[in-house]
Amino acid sequence: MKMKSKLMDEAAVRRALMRISHEIIEKNEGSDNLLLIGVKRRGIPIARRLAENIMSIDGASVPVGEADITFYRDDLTVKADLPLTGGLTLPESVEGKSVIIVDDVIYTGRTARAAIEAIFAHGRPKTIRLAVLVDRGHRELPIRPDFVGKNVPTSREEKISVMADEFDGETGVYLYGL
Repeated sequence: MKMKSKLMDEAAVRRALMRISHEIIEKNEGSDNLLLIGVKRRGIPIARRLAENIMSIDGASVPVGEADITFYRDDLTVKADLPLTGGLTLPESVEGKSVIIVDDVIYTGRTARAAIEAIFAHGRPKTIRLAVLVDRGHRELPIRPDFVGKNVPTSREEKISVMADEFDGETGVYLYGL
């Protein structure tokens, strides 16, 4: 696959995440009782950036957890042969919290469903919402993000790649295709 276009540069990502941060605070009616859970891999630095933004906007420290949903996926053919490991790394309990699952891209909805399943394995939050940097469409499950940085209609043959400084040495969003 070759790169077709750069959809978002670092400044555009920063603006989208700041807007999402404001929307999270508004929808939650403040930052009390929030818990952000970043989906491994690139959802984690995005969740940390949202927490930093919320701190700068509202002055509140929002805890950030991490979700490795590999073994909660329903589309892994070897799932039954693997031990249940990974899961959530939480700074505090999800009980009664307003949990925001944070991921880089939503596509079929299976990752979000797996993250919800992992969260419920650790308790019962007050609410679970979904924040994504990019929504590319093509859902296979009835899951819709509550907070979206950018909607990018794609074909199934195309791929969205989110770059994060922590892993890639740059921040941006790229579209790849044939």
